[in-house]
Amino acid sequence: MKIMVISSETSTMFFYRKDMMCEFMRQGNQVVAVGDAPENEWADAYEQIGIKYRQIYVRRNSLKPTDDIKTLKSLIKVIAEEKPDKIFAYHSKSVVYGSIAARINKIKDVYALIAGLGSIIRGTGFKNSIVRAVLKLEYKFAFKLCKAVITHNSEDRQLLIDEKFIKNPEKVKTVNGSGVNLDVFKYSKTKKTDTFLFIARLIGDKGIREYMEAARIVKRTHPEAIFRVVGPYDTNPSAIKPEEIEKGVADGAIEYIGELKDVTPQLNACMVFVLPSYHEGTPKTVLEAMATGRPVITTDVPGCRAAVQDGENGYLVPAKNAEALADKMIYMLEHYDKVVELGNNGRILAEEKYDAVKVNRSILDIMEIPYKLDKPMPYKEDIAV
Repeated sequence: MKIMVISSETSTMFFYRKDMMCEFMRQGNQVVAVGDAPENEWADAYEQIGIKYRQIYVRRNSLKPTDDIKTLKSLIKVIAEEKPDKIFAYHSKSVVYGSIAARINKIKDVYALIAGLGSIIRGTGFKNSIVRAVLKLEYKFAFKLCKAVITHNSEDRQLLIDEKFIKNPEKVKTVNGSGVNLDVFKYSKTKKTDTFLFIARLIGDKGIREYMEAARIVKRTHPEAIFRVVGPYDTNPSAIKPEEIEKGVADGAIEYIGELKDVTPQLNACMVFVLPSYHEGTPKTVLEAMATGRPVITTDVPGCRAAVQDGENGYLVPAKNAEALADKMIYMLEHYDKVVELGNNGRILAEEKYDAVKVNRSILDIMEIPYKLDKPMPYKEDIAV
């Protein structure tokens, strides 16, 4: 069987969907990854893990109809050439135009992942309302062409149903996020380093501004605290300008590490992981922090509160509230024993609920892909990660 995975962003597909694609292959299937980046930049990386890579034309944040038409034509062409048996698509443009292109090619086994409903669906403002109305119509049409729609948390599932994105509730399935590879993100006991870590794309909706402001507040009474930021700049409408990060570095609030392919050294070096996001599906960086035994401070919003149980493996604070965030950071600095307890609980929760093996088996079930229960683990024993 040939399975095609379509994304509007090649790099995140490689790092966030690698375990899932490897699991498809472990069960005897061919995998073709389709994304926006040039083939001469990414084909070798995908080939090293046994996956064929194809480029399509897509502009994630473009509102031009001409760009979307090019995306559709590009997808029609690559699907016709590859002839997949099943298609797994995520990101809005990939889902919308991938499902249409699949139907034009007479492929009915299409599965859409809505990893998070994002700033367009939950955002405010006149321009956003227009874009949201258009996207809702596109989603409703695309979901009719899909065999199943997958969400990362029950709140997003319910929103899709309540807002009538989809008529048949049975068509909407939920899995526990993207899962986390427990053999890559290994447990290590938290040390009292007084170091906080933020990992995300540098967009406002991830709460980077609140993180920087909270750092400034904390440093008034705890100047020894360290606040690190890892992540790339982005083209999202709420993207942070480099000058804002540079200002935070200049005034001593944060240390900007940049974008990293391997975040495990930074996770192991930190004491507490922080993600003050406005909305999520289920944040993969939070799951990775939990797996390494780090407590998490995040926001009381959909997706984040699915992964973090307040007072058990971390703390939830109100979104867009730097003062509340700073209060929890100060508490962590002053209660190291609690830090260790929360971190240990996080690792246990990651093993019980968010193990990538279990999550990927759920996806196999949804996509009706046969698998052998006695297949050995971990992935990296026979497929590079």
